[in-house]
Amino acid sequence: MTKQQRYQFVIEYFSMHAPDAATELFYDNPYQLLVSVILSAQCTDKRVNMTTPAIFKQYPTAEDLARTNFETLFPLIKSISYPNNKTKHLIGMAKMLVEKFSGQVPMTVDELMLLPGVGRKTANVITSVIDEQPNMAVDTHVFRVSARLGLTTNAKTPLAAEKQLTKYFPDNYIFKAHHWLILHGRYICTARSPKCTVCGLKAICKYYNNNKNHKI
Repeated sequence: MTKQQRYQFVIEYFSMHAPDAATELFYDNPYQLLVSVILSAQCTDKRVNMTTPAIFKQYPTAEDLARTNFETLFPLIKSISYPNNKTKHLIGMAKMLVEKFSGQVPMTVDELMLLPGVGRKTANVITSVIDEQPNMAVDTHVFRVSARLGLTTNAKTPLAAEKQLTKYFPDNYIFKAHHWLILHGRYICTARSPKCTVCGLKAICKYYNNNKNHKI
């Protein structure tokens, strides 16, 4: 099976079984998504969604968030992983949005990465979810699933995986593929005890076939 055939199989499978895959974070606008994605680092979307309503109620805009201080914001974030750093990042992010971007979330990866708490993965999420740009955010789920399926080969870092995935997924599928791989990793191809028996991708999965002593 060629690399192109493997990718085509994945595209056809998910297009049929998960055509409406989307982020599980709750948001109404780019500012809210940016806050949510910053909070989601090494934390579950479920926990983030439980936390953000109070934040958005008290700080509905970047301007509102930029005017707060650590002591006021921290109690709303303390149930999230790494609350100290994330509190500082959110305030710093909001201040830069106001001072440098007139309170609006920029839509380029390079500009987003100027913001405190925003790395390449977060910038890729924002631009792909909001603007459907062909940017692939590689988290632990995407990294694991793409390697197991054979979509990536010998990718040692998230950036290496990102480059391979964006090379072979057509541009108009990249923003969808991000969600396909994340959700598949979250619910089916889990890190421990993956649910191979119910997975519809077994036919092309290197992990499954290697562990079953089969050849692809």
